[in-house]
Amino acid sequence: MKYIRYAFWAVLAVVLICVSLANRGPVTLNLLPSDMAELLNFQYSATVPVFIVILGGIIAGLLIGFVWEWLREHKHRAVAAQRKTEVKRLERQLKKTQDERDKDKDEVLAILDQSA
Repeated sequence: MKYIRYAFWAVLAVVLICVSLANRGPVTLNLLPSDMAELLNFQYSATVPVFIVILGGIIAGLLIGFVWEWLREHKHRAVAAQRKTEVKRLERQLKKTQDERDKDKDEVLAILDQSA
């Protein structure tokens, strides 16, 4: 399975390198549309290779998706943490009850009761 994972990453790297080499032409990115830039008297633009725009879009989409999913699953993590706390509390209570029950018993019998 480890070799399949390495092969997948190698193929992905080759594909990304090929896409990057095929799309090296410059493109100008503008922060605002030209009409709005004239109205606000502010314009920022950058000239970058096309592959940076493509890979940047992919990375931005992945990051937005990860954050969205993390936020969506927050309620499930909160419920799991609450249940974990409740289980620990109940285990402490059970241990305390067993200790009270077994305080007058012989140690060997108490150990045998706990294992059963």
